[in-house]
Amino acid sequence: MGKFYVADIKERDLVEAPFLVTDKVLVTAKTGTRYIKVRLRDRTGEIEGRIWEEVEERGNLFERGDFVMVKAEAVQYQGRLQLNVLELRVCSEEEITLEDFVPPPRRDPGEMLQELKELASEIGDPYLRRLVMAFLRDEAFLQDFLRAPASRALHHARLGGLLEHTLSVAKLVEKLRGHYEGVDWDLLMAGAILHDVGKVRELKGGPAFEYTSKGRLLGHIVLGVEMVSKKIEAIEGFPEERAMLLKHLIVSHHGRHEWGSPKRPKTIEAELLHRLDDLDAKVEGILEWIGKGEGRWTEFHRGFERAFWRGDEPEG
Repeated sequence: MGKFYVADIKERDLVEAPFLVTDKVLVTAKTGTRYIKVRLRDRTGEIEGRIWEEVEERGNLFERGDFVMVKAEAVQYQGRLQLNVLELRVCSEEEITLEDFVPPPRRDPGEMLQELKELASEIGDPYLRRLVMAFLRDEAFLQDFLRAPASRALHHARLGGLLEHTLSVAKLVEKLRGHYEGVDWDLLMAGAILHDVGKVRELKGGPAFEYTSKGRLLGHIVLGVEMVSKKIEAIEGFPEERAMLLKHLIVSHHGRHEWGSPKRPKTIEAELLHRLDDLDAKVEGILEWIGKGEGRWTEFHRGFERAFWRGDEPEG
């Protein structure tokens, strides 16, 4: 048996490899059979696994967030590839290389940060520019911002993903600048750069991308407003109305109450930010899904509730 990454696994492969356990559930089937369902991840993706034998004994060996060495057989079940786990043990620290489990940044974080600073420096409003640069020059904030993912799984779920997503949204604003009349482009650019700052406190940057307690209880929108408010308080004379409009961009950028926004967008800048943020997240998520696997069609994506056309091989 050789080492396998998730992206390399094919049906009937005998797999022996280390994985990060991102989920673990004890299931009782309708027949009364008990088994453990796990999600196993490395830097190339995730795969579901099932433990059918010695369920209680093996279940006590590991928890979610552990690194485990797995021996398993790859099988197809209801059209999806999964692993039937034959053997499993927790890995020692010496056996683990973190880069094998965390998707790396696509670009150098330092280069992306510099590009973001250049966009921020073009903000004409001196108060908004000073506020944004207060974040982009804050070493404690940047230590997390340059490593944090933008989400756990849906889009930009990798080291530096939050920075990459933020830069992408800011560049979309810059491309759109001047296309519509009556838009406060300085306010929109500031909102683009700051809309997700709360994610540095919502998600851990470690290999499992777990939610923090603050993230679970408050969420990144509330955390982001708190962080922005604190920075604004340190800027003497910051206009109250500008602060209110900027905070509205943050609290409304998910667009709908059912998507987590306390308020729906009620300014043109807020509506534009919501649309651009949603566009970047969805397109990135779809492109990542299309890039996984082969064939004319992807597998069904539960989040998007559809499969996507890939078209990279002729139909028979």
